[in-house]
Amino acid sequence: MSLKKFNILLREVLFQGYFRVDRLHVQHERFDGTLSPVFTREIFHRSHSVAGALLFDPQHDKVVLIEQMRIAPAAAGMNPWIMEMPMGMVDASETPEQATRREVFEETGCEVLDLVPIAKYFSSPGGTSEYVYLYAGRIVAPTEGGTFGMENENEDIKVHVLDAAKAISMLYANAFTDAQTIIAMQWFVTHHTDLRSRWLVSDVGTPII
Repeated sequence: MSLKKFNILLREVLFQGYFRVDRLHVQHERFDGTLSPVFTREIFHRSHSVAGALLFDPQHDKVVLIEQMRIAPAAAGMNPWIMEMPMGMVDASETPEQATRREVFEETGCEVLDLVPIAKYFSSPGGTSEYVYLYAGRIVAPTEGGTFGMENENEDIKVHVLDAAKAISMLYANAFTDAQTIIAMQWFVTHHTDLRSRWLVSDVGTPII
């Protein structure tokens, strides 16, 4: 992987609201060693980091997902109520693991017992600074779902408790429309058996991370 020189010559704030949009004036070293012309790129700042977990109860072989209204699909003319994993922004005072545990409790009422890293990546490196931390989280699944979320954030979140086989079949049926849930579920398909065996023999409440 190349490590080249680059310079951000100017940063303009185009919009500052709940999110921020910057215009960057950039110049960088090219693969042939010359410098590129100065060019501009707009960057969407949602948060520098977001984190979340695919929730799995190994004792009962259950996956817990959430359903809520998302504005981007609505703007695109698609069904805005999507099934996904709990995710949220990492506050400045938090680690990604701490943010994951907080978001899971706020959005599902579940306590995360263990965390196993799945992946970390830029969600769309051509246009946003957002960096994603994905985990598998061990929980004790509720017997049935419920409605959760933070009122002051206008959250209305429905919890779904699914057999692991059902959640996997939803992946194969292309029922998930957000990248983080697809990535996490693809990981879960290949790690389901090993993860369940590992957690069934571990001490309840002893964090792996």
